[in-house]
Amino acid sequence: MSGRLGGGQHRQRSGRAGSASRAPHPHRASHPAPSIASEHRIRASQRGRDSRAEPSPERSMSRAGSGSPWSPGSRGAALVLALALALPAAVRGCSCAPAHPQQLLCDAALVIRAKISSEKVVPASDDPLDTHKMIRYEIKQIKMFKGFEKLKDVQYVYTPLDSSLCGVKLEANNKKQYLLTGQILNDGKVLIHLCNYIEPWDDLSLSQKKSLNQRYQMGCGCKITTCYMVPCSITAPNECLWTDWLIERRLYGHQARHYACIKRSDGTCSWYRGGPPPEKEFIDISEP
Repeated sequence: MSGRLGGGQHRQRSGRAGSASRAPHPHRASHPAPSIASEHRIRASQRGRDSRAEPSPERSMSRAGSGSPWSPGSRGAALVLALALALPAAVRGCSCAPAHPQQLLCDAALVIRAKISSEKVVPASDDPLDTHKMIRYEIKQIKMFKGFEKLKDVQYVYTPLDSSLCGVKLEANNKKQYLLTGQILNDGKVLIHLCNYIEPWDDLSLSQKKSLNQRYQMGCGCKITTCYMVPCSITAPNECLWTDWLIERRLYGHQARHYACIKRSDGTCSWYRGGPPPEKEFIDISEP
């Protein structure tokens, strides 16, 4: 597999790659990529919904994974949440590292399809002196894609009320269906935030819906590397280049909506296109 943009990946017909080097940090790119939180805010605004995302450069919140501040394994999610709530509002903000939907689903402990029945503001902890709040969404689970080994049925999900802690605003009308991903805390509660992949079900592409059952899981051993500007490259055979920001100047473009990075029998990873082809022209250099 080639180490340059297009080798074993996708590229626009007019695009060319430079020498093999890693994609630079977004702050050094000529067109910095937005955070996932700001992408959610823009898309929510376009749908006419209020969003609680307020990206800030003053405090960065990494997305899910072993290093996530919400991960149960990172010194206890409850402790981290308590410490975060104790910060003055002036030094808090919501910012998430850009990540392909497949990566967010692989990192999540729970992936479900659900309706939101109601919402209620509840205390963030059992400490009577703690004045911070969480939103508790009562949900009606339709299908679980991931998390069977820990939970059988989810009745509530929690998100910070404070927008600077990446709280998620969902429509609690028992009509709109969502794809929800999140973390399962040590006490069994499910925590969701803007750094997770949370989308209205009807906004997902056919390929994304089909990939939830197995295809994304087949690629959890792959690494998806974001390409912000050329030259950019892969440095290992198990990497796929994510070029939505480079080509479309947005995170969740055609590649995110129509492709999955799948591990092949020889251990290498390559993009696989499922469902109807995207409208824009890509060249499939190789197929799994």
